[in-house]
Amino acid sequence: MGTLRDLQYALQEKIEELRQRDTLIDELELELDQKDELIQRLQNELDKYRSVLRPATAQQQGIALQPDQHRSKRHAISAEPTACDISDLSHVTLAFHPKSPQSREMIKAAILDNDFMKNLELSQIQEVVDCMYPVHYGMDACIIAEGDVGSLVYVMEEGKVEVTKEGMKLCTMGPGKVFGELAILYNCTRTATVRTLVNVKLWAIDRQCFQTIMMRTGLIKHAEYMDFLKSVPSFQDLPEETLSKLADVMEETHYEDGQFIIRQGARGDTFFIISKGKVNVTQEDPANQETAHLRELSRGDWFGEKALQGLVEFVCSLFLALIH
Repeated sequence: MGTLRDLQYALQEKIEELRQRDTLIDELELELDQKDELIQRLQNELDKYRSVLRPATAQQQGIALQPDQHRSKRHAISAEPTACDISDLSHVTLAFHPKSPQSREMIKAAILDNDFMKNLELSQIQEVVDCMYPVHYGMDACIIAEGDVGSLVYVMEEGKVEVTKEGMKLCTMGPGKVFGELAILYNCTRTATVRTLVNVKLWAIDRQCFQTIMMRTGLIKHAEYMDFLKSVPSFQDLPEETLSKLADVMEETHYEDGQFIIRQGARGDTFFIISKGKVNVTQEDPANQETAHLRELSRGDWFGEKALQGLVEFVCSLFLALIH
């Protein structure tokens, strides 16, 4: 009897141990699913910024994020490659459609008010405005159907539309609004239905035209940055690949005469290279409250390089945090 009890007790212990292991496995799977979702959200956000801000660079370098082949539980939205060859982009002629000054300003304001498109450069917005063409719909017409594959983005100039998802009303939109913008950034199906409430006038642009504008202006800007970096004496000995990577991450910023770029004592996180103009470097003596002029910098000079050390340390710590 004692042996039987011992076996029963040992069996209960094993059952409890297996139950705890099952619970641990469930917790680990849940944690892994959460990390998968986080990675997917970060990937989608990165794709958005690459599509809007640096589509040319991404296309040129063949940048792509590959989903996990062993745990593919979700369908990712992917950027669709353009049909235009990059080497021929400079020769592509885009169709410009005439507009009144009021329509041009309305479209520009709508783009600048849109979360996905407001970070475009002004030259890119200008070309998008030029290439948009007019579209008219009558009352109770379906402009976008949920689940359909879309390739057009719209800016509404006149009228009102209703937005629904799975039969539920989300909102109504009037003039000066952008909708359908995911269609020009991603190869995906429409996530909602848009139906007219009255007669509407829209301006539209398709994905291929938009991406051609983005890549062409991106390539032109990248070439300009490369030429500038090569003209800086301190960078002339750097390999072409290194210069290209520097050009990829450069952002152009303009300052008015007399405007402060860096203030003494402020936290710094930006490295500057002067492309045009001159800057004065001064330092204030806390003891006597006097400001001393140190030197004058001009084209090709740089400043703020000490900020890069902290930035590199932050990126490395973020990477380590993600991989752990």
